[in-house]
Amino acid sequence: MNYYDIGKIVNTHGIRGEVRVMATTDFPEERFRPGNVVYLFEKGAKQPLELEIKSHRKHKNFDLLVFKGYENINLIEKYKGSDLKVTEDQQEELEEGSYYYREIIGLDVIDQTGEVIGQVSEIMETGANDVWVVKRRGKKELLLPVIPDVIQEVDIPNNKLIVEVPEGLDD
Repeated sequence: MNYYDIGKIVNTHGIRGEVRVMATTDFPEERFRPGNVVYLFEKGAKQPLELEIKSHRKHKNFDLLVFKGYENINLIEKYKGSDLKVTEDQQEELEEGSYYYREIIGLDVIDQTGEVIGQVSEIMETGANDVWVVKRRGKKELLLPVIPDVIQEVDIPNNKLIVEVPEGLDD
């Protein structure tokens, strides 16, 4: 079975079993909805621990979660540093033109002339539109705004992204 990262437990919060999660999912409100099941991967464990979310709230840059049956700091503290994941079956179908971060990161970035520029290494959310960070050999990173004028084609099966780099962006 395939599992996909949605976050990491970075610390506890209070004494009632609440944990601070650094979300790595595109959809934290959906993923961390009370009643949903997530899988905890503890370092060294052979099997993931299936957990049901009891509560979720935002606090600063973290998602705070409580899991059913783990409503005490003494029960949950040992899981600091563990990863939270969902199964492939829990992945939602996205509308056309929308992608999971895991599908974009690692794509080869190719310009209109067919030259490979680099690879997408990171996605930054800016509010207006995302920015895809392209790691290049021997050059500084290129920041590409995710807008139709720049992103020409996303070809997930062939692991490539065709772009038109606006003049002045690559100085």
